[in-house]
Amino acid sequence: MSAPERIPPRGVTTSATAAVSPLDLLTKGELTVKGQIREASNAVLYCSVSYEGEAAHCVYKPIAGERPLWDFPDGTLAQREVAAFELSEATGWGLVPPTVLRDGPYGEGMVQLWIEADPGAELLALVADDEPGDGWKAVGTAEVGEGRTALLVHADDPRLRRLAVLDAVMNNGDRKGGHLLPTADGRLYAIDHGVTFNVDDKLRTLLWGWAGEPLPAEAVEVLGALADALADGGVLSRRLAELITPAEVAAVHARVTALLADSRHPEPSGAWPAIPWPPV
Repeated sequence: MSAPERIPPRGVTTSATAAVSPLDLLTKGELTVKGQIREASNAVLYCSVSYEGEAAHCVYKPIAGERPLWDFPDGTLAQREVAAFELSEATGWGLVPPTVLRDGPYGEGMVQLWIEADPGAELLALVADDEPGDGWKAVGTAEVGEGRTALLVHADDPRLRRLAVLDAVMNNGDRKGGHLLPTADGRLYAIDHGVTFNVDDKLRTLLWGWAGEPLPAEAVEVLGALADALADGGVLSRRLAELITPAEVAAVHARVTALLADSRHPEPSGAWPAIPWPPV
């Protein structure tokens, strides 16, 4: 099986005549820190990057600024962000912005193309009704203050459904609403993949609307291509092995195999909180 044709990333020139690819720009370009994104839990720096006449904005997360986590080895979150990009690229869905591991002003870290989100795009909502309504999928109830609850819903959107599959494969432990970046040109990107690829089941997401439903034919085809790329000596397994542990690479392959065997979207395991907090 072959994955769908890869879609060029948004944000820099990607024509056949472009002198610099997005990955070359991020890897080889001069990185200049412009400011800090202070609401992030780890050090996140807003930067510009320029190389041979091309320029863009990007995010730089130095490994030195990562907070220790009890369930992930210290100093590995940046590599996991890059692994998420590599996995996304292997699907052909292009859901993760171009992301590289490189040296920067504060040492080695993850550098990712900045994506401008469309503030008018609505993918998540809280509704007072008991049912989600046409075009929406129910996630669960949420407290909204003073003893009141509302139904948390997400759009019944094929882009989100692709992302739900990708999150299941990478075992994303923190898929929040603020990590979803729909763009004005109709694309969807997802960011913040530091807590991924754990060998233990840690899937925690707002995208449970399809839980238990059969996987779309497109997803089954993509998973089949991933299984081939993750087989012993496969190109994806070799690339991931540069970023995460052998046990974690094997766990990715196992999750793909399990999804193909079941042919359904996973459901919450009950062994781990199903929805991240806070959810945005």
